[in-house]
Amino acid sequence: MGQSLNPSLTSRLHALRPDWTRTLMARRVTAAALVVLAAVAALRPDPSHGRADVVVAARDLAPGVELMAADLRVESRAVTAIPDGATVRSADLIGATLAGPARRGEVLTDVRVMNSRLAEAAAGPDARIVPVHPTDAALLDVVRTGDVVDVLAVSESADGSEERSRVVAADAVVVLVSTPAKDRSRDGVVLLALPAREANDVAGASLSQAITLTFH
Repeated sequence: MGQSLNPSLTSRLHALRPDWTRTLMARRVTAAALVVLAAVAALRPDPSHGRADVVVAARDLAPGVELMAADLRVESRAVTAIPDGATVRSADLIGATLAGPARRGEVLTDVRVMNSRLAEAAAGPDARIVPVHPTDAALLDVVRTGDVVDVLAVSESADGSEERSRVVAADAVVVLVSTPAKDRSRDGVVLLALPAREANDVAGASLSQAITLTFH
């Protein structure tokens, strides 16, 4: 009890310490905390880092359709999951013809639509795309995009006594099959990717000879 009534010199000096020293210490602690928070924020990864916008199919799409704005949407995807040749603007695909079926949410690349890149990817740097109308319309029900086929031209002999066939081009890649209307069975077309010379041979033969395909 005597101690409490007669405080020591140290206690008296502590009681007499001005408030500004406590305020200064509080400011220093606060500043240090802010520095730590800033460092943590700088080290935390940006949620958008490593992502990019790409064009995807807005719904399931059939091959041969002409793409419209309603068929497309832009989504953010992880960069590591984006394939080469992905399209980044919907406007670049509007009006293009889809070369094969696409599922909703599928990233649309430059080889998914009809263009020179598709031909190059299928048959080499000098490739061309050539349309053929198979004489047997039933082929249109079984041939699929990506099939590898040989193109045969069938012609009659000079006297009409027999038909002869020859291979016009081998290892053609089917890039699109256009299914005809039921009442126009001869209007179906198969688009094939071939090196330029073979493509021209096929185009020439199809003008005067019946065309058929054999599958690999």
